[in-house]
Amino acid sequence: MSNESCQIISPDVAQLENVSLQPENGSSNFQEAMALANSEADRRYEDYMLISWYDQDRNFESPQHATEGPEEGITDGYIHYALSHGATLKVDIEGGRFVFFYTAVEW
Repeated sequence: MSNESCQIISPDVAQLENVSLQPENGSSNFQEAMALANSEADRRYEDYMLISWYDQDRNFESPQHATEGPEEGITDGYIHYALSHGATLKVDIEGGRFVFFYTAVEW
């Protein structure tokens, strides 16, 4: 049996670009917020992939159940998922109401 211990690799948050948006009239729903976030990803990447997201209005995260046993309503599994899967762009709309994580895709 080996005495080597498992190494935990921390996500490189230095590579994460943060964009905060406060639409003048607010976002009426998730679809509108996603369109705004996709526009930000379009400006930065030729091709991209949405890795994870959070909708505070519905208290819903994707991927579903990424947060295990949320305490006091804290939902952050989608953040850990995004960072551990190579997210390079975070788009936060209305101070956390809607949050989207993206990464560039190269073919």
